[in-house]
Amino acid sequence: MKILLVNPSYHDVYRNFDFVLPPLGLAYMAALLTESNYEVNIIDLNAGQDQQFIPDDNCDLVGITLDTSRYYKGMKYARTLKSKGTKVVVGGPHASFMADEILGSGSADFVVRGEGEHTMLELVTALTEGGNLEEIRGLSYLSDNQVIHNADRTYSDDLDTLPFPARHLLDMDKYRTSKLGTRSITSILTSRGCPYQCSFCASSKLAGTSWRARSVESIIEEIQFVKDTYGYRAFAFVDDNFTLNPQRVIDLCKEISKRGWDIHWWCFSRVDTIVRNPEMVSLMYEAGCRSTYIGIESRNQETLDSYNKKISAEISREAISILKDNKIEMTASFIIGALNENKEMVEDTLRFAKSLNPNTVSFTILTPYPGTDLFEQVKDRIITFDWRKYDGIHSVIRLKHFKPMQLQLTVLRFYISFYLRSLASIKDFLKFYLRRKLHWGHTN
Repeated sequence: MKILLVNPSYHDVYRNFDFVLPPLGLAYMAALLTESNYEVNIIDLNAGQDQQFIPDDNCDLVGITLDTSRYYKGMKYARTLKSKGTKVVVGGPHASFMADEILGSGSADFVVRGEGEHTMLELVTALTEGGNLEEIRGLSYLSDNQVIHNADRTYSDDLDTLPFPARHLLDMDKYRTSKLGTRSITSILTSRGCPYQCSFCASSKLAGTSWRARSVESIIEEIQFVKDTYGYRAFAFVDDNFTLNPQRVIDLCKEISKRGWDIHWWCFSRVDTIVRNPEMVSLMYEAGCRSTYIGIESRNQETLDSYNKKISAEISREAISILKDNKIEMTASFIIGALNENKEMVEDTLRFAKSLNPNTVSFTILTPYPGTDLFEQVKDRIITFDWRKYDGIHSVIRLKHFKPMQLQLTVLRFYISFYLRSLASIKDFLKFYLRRKLHWGHTN
């Protein structure tokens, strides 16, 4: 069986800054399939290929990954393929929670829910050898015009048993525009799952609340492989929370430092973890950590509690101070448009962002993505189900204190106000932008 895996293109702020990383989810799936001797290819339409690309008729099965904002684009490909008689399977965050909509549209034959590697492998095996679809956990499909949802698949506990992502099926040179300083950066995933259940995030529903981590030895082996094979010297650890186990981070940092590797890296972290573990932060810098992404979201405690963040503004301030003391740059994330927020509360978030003085910021509008607790909470207040607008820059919830366009213009004004507040902030923005467009930066 010939299998093609397709990653539709993004059109968001990160794509505009040429920050594009390999689709590791598809690459993990491809690795497991090729290990079982199936013929697999990956097409990443987000990495510069023709946006009008339509696969040829030589594929027996095409898998398409979907998140919410790329739903229509992915479904367009799916319909075209289905019309040619090709079997189509979709997966990813949106598909996992909206399988009824997808299958009911007739655009796909199967939906793989949650972590998809083993579900996809069992599906391919069943289609090839005539197996029973009902026995495949994590699979949804149509039978006699009825949507069938098989039982959920349990999560893989031993991530070290998974083969490394099949990067050889991707043109890794196409991702070199993504930079950490002057260095081309590529992604590595070292854990799955998240015990925190923020109301606006579907990660704990998609990958479980049990945090499952790869061993330090496995991570080191993958870094070594990517360094030696593709020449990358900067890495994005794209775990939902890379620092959840501080001792694992400490052990990894010590191993990197012991080897004397000249690498730089970036990760997601939580502010409370940083505050509780200043020694970890110091070792992170010594081992090459040069940038972090942290969720601060709001100054208002009522808003933070509504997000189920389990942090405070004071903890966020202390975390940024620790990062600055250790010369680690940070992007601070803020969300506006909570159900309880009035104009003064939103303006206070801007003042708070300025007072914290992070290197860069992300201001986004609270968005009820399918699969989140927020989606269920505000279903009767959603003003559009046009999934293209579920991108963090469009307002899709009916709010008491803001009209949609008013909130969208507020986000734009916040960015302008934040980056024009001082000469230093202008330099930070230019450094962020020019690193990606002109490959400038202080990191060598």
